[in-house]
Amino acid sequence: MKELSHIDPSGKANMVDVTNKEIQVRTARAAGTITLSPQTLTLVREKLMKKGDVMTIAEIAGIQAAKKTSELIPLCHPLAITKIEVNCTLTDEGIVVESLARCTGRTGIEMEALTAVSVALLTIYDMCKAVDKIMVIGNIHLLEKTKEKVS
Repeated sequence: MKELSHIDPSGKANMVDVTNKEIQVRTARAAGTITLSPQTLTLVREKLMKKGDVMTIAEIAGIQAAKKTSELIPLCHPLAITKIEVNCTLTDEGIVVESLARCTGRTGIEMEALTAVSVALLTIYDMCKAVDKIMVIGNIHLLEKTKEKVS
């Protein structure tokens, strides 16, 4: 079994040393969903929620959250993010949130992509909770992560 990278030999928490890793362009994409009642979907689609344009605000919240990931997740490296994109798409059952995060650095950016999706979904929940008591957030997952040499 592979050793855990965030635990030192004595079992204490340890931030991974990435000093000697190659600087690369790193990209990650993540997604998640929230199910909404038909009535809530109509309110969101027609931009009639009292708190505002749900999907636009959720997208902004996801972008802001990605930039704060290292403050939220213990032992997560702060990264110089070069791109964060968060997109909300209405479906017949609710909203799908997808993110894309990119940086040039020594460690991956998947936590930022996942954080963006998670906070965007929580924002949707917060904005709709007054009218929908059966929302379900789920299936938050990494779609892909890549790294390539800096050209």
